[in-house]
Amino acid sequence: MSGNSKNRPGIRKTNKKGAVKGSGGARRRGLRGKGPTPKAEDRVYHAAHKRKLERQRRDQGRHDRSASTELVVGRNPVIECLHARVPATALYIAQGTRNDDRLTEAVQLAHSRSIPLIEVPRIELDSMTGNGLHQGVGLQIPPFEYADVFDLIGTVADSKEQGMIVVLDNITDPRNLGAVIRSTAAFGGQGVVIPERRSASVTAVAWRTSAGTAARLPVAKATNITRTLKEFQQNGYQVVGLDAGGDTTYDSYDGTGPVVIVVGSEGKGLSRLVRETCDVLVSVPTTSWVESLNASVAAGVVLSEFSRQRRAAGVKPSES
Repeated sequence: MSGNSKNRPGIRKTNKKGAVKGSGGARRRGLRGKGPTPKAEDRVYHAAHKRKLERQRRDQGRHDRSASTELVVGRNPVIECLHARVPATALYIAQGTRNDDRLTEAVQLAHSRSIPLIEVPRIELDSMTGNGLHQGVGLQIPPFEYADVFDLIGTVADSKEQGMIVVLDNITDPRNLGAVIRSTAAFGGQGVVIPERRSASVTAVAWRTSAGTAARLPVAKATNITRTLKEFQQNGYQVVGLDAGGDTTYDSYDGTGPVVIVVGSEGKGLSRLVRETCDVLVSVPTTSWVESLNASVAAGVVLSEFSRQRRAAGVKPSES
C-alpha cells in the first residue's frame, strides 16, 4: 500500500562517488599548451644559464667595488696620489700598455709601499673606469674612515689643548676640502667636520690636495651641522662664522680659547640656521674690488691668525 511504502518522496539514493559527468577539467588542462620555450640562459640545466650567472656575479662584484672604493686613473694623477701617500689597495695596469718614465715611476712607488700590482685586460680596465681615458693605469683607493664628532670632542678634551676645529657648511668642491684639511693641520687645528649630505667627501682629489695630511688629521661627518655646533658650544667652544658682513674682523677677535671656525660656500655663504647658531660672525677684510675669497683661502687666513695669537699667548699648538 502506498501509505506503508518506506520510500520517501524527494530523496534519491545513489552509490556513485565524485562527478556524475565529465572529467572535472582534467582533459582540458591536459590539452592546454605550455607556452613559449624559455631562452637557453633561463633554463637551469643549460650551459648558457651558467654563463649568465657568471656575468651577473662579475657585474655585482664591479658594482660593490665601485660603491666602496675609488679608482684614480691617468698617469699623472696616480703618481700624485702615490707621492701624497694616499692609502691604496692595488695598482691596475692594462695589458699591452706602453711603458714610459711616468709608468715606471708609478710602479716603483707602488712597489716601495708594497701596493699589489694587478695586470688586467684593457677591456676590463675600460669597464672598471667607465671609459678608455685611463692611460692604462688605475689606482684603487679604499673608502675614507671618518671620525666621530663626539670622539673628536673627547680626544681634544683629554689632550688638555685649546681646541680649534673647522666646520664646513655647503662646501662641495673636494679641492677646497683638501686645502682646508691641510691648513687646519698646518696651523695646529685638531680636526675638520663636514655634513653627511650636500658636501664634498674625502675622495682622491681631496687626498691629493691635502698633501697626505688627511692621513693624520681627523675628519668627522655630522648628520646635522646646527646640532653639532650646539654640541661644541655645550663643551665650551665659541662658534665663529666667517661672513663678509661680520660683526668684527678676524684679527680683532680673540682666538686663543676653544673655537670652532665655520666656513660657508663661496657663493651662498653660511646657511640661515648655521648663521643664527654662531656666537659671532667675523670677516676677512679685502680690497674693495675683490668680491670674496675662496673658502679654503679664507679658512687658511683665519687659522693662521688664530695660530699666531696662540703662539703669542704661549698656548701650545696641537701636534696632531
